Amino acid sequence: MTAPTLTTDRLILRAHGPDDLDALTAMWNEPAVYRMIGGEPRSREEVWIRLLRSIGQWQAFGYGSWVVCDGPAVIGEIGLIEARRAIDAPLTLPEVGWTLAPDAHGKGYAYEALTAALAWADRQGITRTTCIIDPANAASRKLAAKIGYTHVRDTTYKGHPVHVLER
Repeated sequence: MTAPTLTTDRLILRAHGPDDLDALTAMWNEPAVYRMIGGEPRSREEVWIRLLRSIGQWQAFGYGSWVVCDGPAVIGEIGLIEARRAIDAPLTLPEVGWTLAPDAHGKGYAYEALTAALAWADRQGITRTTCIIDPANAASRKLAAKIGYTHVRDTTYKGHPVHVLER
């Protein structure tokens, strides 16, 4: 299975492809992006592996992530993943994640894209999902609450504290 294309009033959510590498590498090297997601920029190689993982998730699980576009411009990634993170206790639900380039912050794009992605997931019968958020990431915590996520516990991931939320 490949990612279906989803559209909103302003956005297109589409499958990842090799041509997205440069835009996604640039995004993952912005401090405003990585500061709350691991704290380190991602190398081109790491972004390539993430991109391939995004394509493969659709094949393996029938769900995955999308590239978020405003017209032809790639502005982020959003979707469901099976990260199999080394978290105590392990996450047992599909994980939802969102990352937008700094120029897209504060415009309601994440809410718009997440609403479309979660509506798609609901139609597939994936009605329960989880996410992890750095406690210092007030914007993501606020967005998660707005779309129905509630705090279930605190833990650490790779030595950093995270909130675990479920919807």
